[in-house]
Amino acid sequence: MKSPALQVVERIRPDVRAMHAYVVQEAQGMVKLDAMENPHSLPLDLQAKLGQRLGAVALNRYPAGRINDLRDALASYAGLPEGFGLVLGNGSDELISLLALACAIPPDPGNGFKKPVVLAPLPGFVMYAMSAQLQGLDFVGVPLTAAFELDEVAMLAAIAKHRPAITYLAYPNNPTANLWDDAVMARIVEAVGAQGGLVVIDEAYQPFAARSYHDRLSQHGHVLLLRTLSKFGLAGVRLGYLIGPEAITAELDKVRPPYNISVLNCEAALFALEHQDLFEAQAQDVCAQRALIFEALAKLPQVQAFPSDANMLLVRVPDAQKAFDGMAARGVLVKNVSKMHPLLSQCLRLTVGTASENHLMLTALKASL
Repeated sequence: MKSPALQVVERIRPDVRAMHAYVVQEAQGMVKLDAMENPHSLPLDLQAKLGQRLGAVALNRYPAGRINDLRDALASYAGLPEGFGLVLGNGSDELISLLALACAIPPDPGNGFKKPVVLAPLPGFVMYAMSAQLQGLDFVGVPLTAAFELDEVAMLAAIAKHRPAITYLAYPNNPTANLWDDAVMARIVEAVGAQGGLVVIDEAYQPFAARSYHDRLSQHGHVLLLRTLSKFGLAGVRLGYLIGPEAITAELDKVRPPYNISVLNCEAALFALEHQDLFEAQAQDVCAQRALIFEALAKLPQVQAFPSDANMLLVRVPDAQKAFDGMAARGVLVKNVSKMHPLLSQCLRLTVGTASENHLMLTALKASL
């Protein structure tokens, strides 16, 4: 007879049982350069001020009006266009899930029981596909070119064939770290709009990018801008936000859990926005360090480094697993993405750290090739 636990497990959806959970690499005692985190911590004086503010937060109360203060602060920080609204999420991951949930229209026999489709270029952020599967949508991935550019012909063909409910364009992309060609991007956005779909421009790495889609938002009624404070410097706070026409954000807000932003997360985010000059300076330092790393990688004959507009660099080495293991043995943790997609064969993803961390990373990489 099966145990009660196994009987309960059989009640869980078979596709969920077949999935792998998102794995966070063990990083204790390592130079942690695997997750695109801001390597800079708060100065001691600001740590003390933040601690004092968090200590005064009413933990015995549900989040209330202070959330509206945060929404207003983010609207000001992001430059919310007239007629646009803003939805808060527990990280951008939650917002991606809420988008799938809102668009998960049950299959209709009139259209052959086809599920709504989420479409995105590959390789890309894994949560687009995972959220689609968990909410009962189909995911269609369109491979990038060998140079990690959008394959315009393939993207337009997929849009015409699948009529996606949601199309994601990460700008810059993860893990390739590049921005898309603006003209190609414009034609894809137009094609999605022509068939009544939603385009989500995911700007998680906007603090490090040379360009943003923000100025083009008002030109469309079907485009949303997804951002997060994780790369801004608050990965541990878990706060994302979605900007779009009020008619769309009002609907998405209906599927948002009522208290999805904790009072501590809210207060920490408000504190950070009050000191945004500090975080902007940290982003500038990351960009300067990124340039130095790219220059150093260009001198390694066995390494191909790809241009980056994010706080990471994608590199191709002769043997990604050997290099990854060698770097880990030397106390440096990066991300081996070589098995995520055929286009990423023998690739590692390196997060940009502090000057000292980057020196250790480069030294470990050279020794591990």
